[in-house]
Amino acid sequence: MSPKRATDQVTILTGDRARLKDLLRNRLIECGWTDQVRLNCREIVKAEDGKVNVDQLVQQVTPKARTMIPDTVKKELLQKIKTLLLEQEEH
Repeated sequence: MSPKRATDQVTILTGDRARLKDLLRNRLIECGWTDQVRLNCREIVKAEDGKVNVDQLVQQVTPKARTMIPDTVKKELLQKIKTLLLEQEEH
């Protein structure tokens, strides 16, 4: 079983997936990431004269948005996941 799949199963089973998503969402808001992504979306829509659908917008925004996530947020989330996995191993 892959680590990603194992993590998915553990978080689903323990109900921690929602808490992890909330943590990530809150950290991204706190660091201004969501505002930056929103501005990027507006720039793309403006450059395309509004002739862009949601799928196209997501395709264009996603690569840059992923690179804009601060390392501190990634590390914190990874640490939380590791802690959850270690707790599950102990039980």
